[in-house]
Amino acid sequence: MRTLISQFARFGVVGFGGLIIDVAVFNILRLTVLAPEVIHEGPVIAKVISTSLAIIANWLGNRYWTFGSHRRPHVVREGLEFLVVSLGGMAIALACLWISHYVLGFTSPLADNIATNVVGLALGTAFRFTLYRTWVFRPGRAEPTAESAHTAASSQPTPSDRVSQVGHVAGGHRQDSPIVAHE
Repeated sequence: MRTLISQFARFGVVGFGGLIIDVAVFNILRLTVLAPEVIHEGPVIAKVISTSLAIIANWLGNRYWTFGSHRRPHVVREGLEFLVVSLGGMAIALACLWISHYVLGFTSPLADNIATNVVGLALGTAFRFTLYRTWVFRPGRAEPTAESAHTAASSQPTPSDRVSQVGHVAGGHRQDSPIVAHE
């Protein structure tokens, strides 16, 4: 339970950094070159760009800090899995924005921010954390690193330990009990 709480707290810190990148870039683009008055689909394009930048920052933070002890040496595979999950989270935020902006008609910058950076963020965060923890950075999937292989090798029994573990043979039958001197 302590590991889960620690991971969730770190995930929150990393996510907050990604949120700052996402919200800042989204609003800069949404209010300037990708305003709906300039490009009809501007808010959605702005969200794709801002979230893509946040995904990169979040992958680095989650790979090296949140789930650092579970990262695998296959960076490309892990990165692709992270990207798939992150794109799923982005799709959730985009769906919230699209429904709010184009279906419900809430087109103000405040409405766009609430739809994508509050509702979409909450739903996407739950989705991402669950899949990062259970799929991308699942502890059982971590492959041994050079350090963990060295630790495992150093914990192997020595030859003298093995002799005491073998037991002895008495009357042609193996006895797995320790050798005891009889009086």
